[in-house]
Amino acid sequence: MTDTIEVRALHKRYGRNIALHELDLRVHPGTVFGLIGPNGAGKTTTLRTLVDVIRPSSGTVRVLGEEPRHGGAALRRRIGYVPGELHLEGRSSGHRLLAFYAEVSGSAGSSASVLRTARDLADRLGVDLDRPVRTLSKGNKQKVGLIQAFMHRPELLILDEPTSGLDPLVQREFLAMVREARDAGQTVLLSSHVLSEIQQTADEVAVLSAGRIVAEGDVASLRLGSVRRVRVRIGGSDAAAARAAFEKLPGVEGLDVTDHGEGVQLSTTIEGAIDPFVKALAQHEVQDLTVEEPDLEESVLRLYGDRSRPADASAPPHADDAPRERRRRAGASATGGGIDEQTGAPRTRRSRRGRRH
Repeated sequence: MTDTIEVRALHKRYGRNIALHELDLRVHPGTVFGLIGPNGAGKTTTLRTLVDVIRPSSGTVRVLGEEPRHGGAALRRRIGYVPGELHLEGRSSGHRLLAFYAEVSGSAGSSASVLRTARDLADRLGVDLDRPVRTLSKGNKQKVGLIQAFMHRPELLILDEPTSGLDPLVQREFLAMVREARDAGQTVLLSSHVLSEIQQTADEVAVLSAGRIVAEGDVASLRLGSVRRVRVRIGGSDAAAARAAFEKLPGVEGLDVTDHGEGVQLSTTIEGAIDPFVKALAQHEVQDLTVEEPDLEESVLRLYGDRSRPADASAPPHADDAPRERRRRAGASATGGGIDEQTGAPRTRRSRRGRRH
């Protein structure tokens, strides 16, 4: 079976700055693939290459069996795309904007069905499509961006930081939409720096750091959830006794113990199994407990730090943003020659007129 996405030796350079280093990536049909890494790792550059917003310096890219630069509007209609920096402006309502996108993304005969799906998604996400787009909050604009990507049920969804600006309840609904898309046979490439999103949805994951894939596999095998920060307040103990009880436990690092009223406050980082710490904690009166994952950048550096360093230490830092390249691609054809980088929708000759709605 042909891979939905096949990337080989993808290299992207902006002048002296290297964004991607010989990247290899395969995404199988009907799966959710998570591309994760700290901010600036090269995730956005990779996704923009897949939708032909930017062009690689070298290497090959195939999406749905075609090269993005040659696939044209026909290929782009098979893709739903949410860019990392979504900007929706205009006096038109959400309904009129989505109606335009429905016409661009599908045949005239299917646009009514696409709009019905859009209205259903709007109800699920809780966005008022009767309001002018320019009056919507950042979170509601993001919802409209998600709707335009999902509503025509594309074969491939490419989602760059899709939950930016969404509240937790809407994030949960979005993750349900991703799982439903996978169950319907669609392929999803999801870029995020929020580990919990990937853990809940992805079948496979690639960890990107400094423009390189430093680890790849399923979430469990990558051990990305094995680093936790713990803060706990216990009673009936003093700082010396608590330190002696917990600092010898496996995986406990950076233990800090301070007196707190009639007990002590502990904070530590635990790498690996948390069971020994929990069992030791059970011997005490637990007054408060917080367990949280560290930010993804810390997880990547702790687990894959050596492999994330560029082989060429003299290479300048990468740049995810390339203004000159964006301007060049933004001017690419009003004849279906590009994807609108601000909205994620395919560009056609109609796109200029659509802005005046």
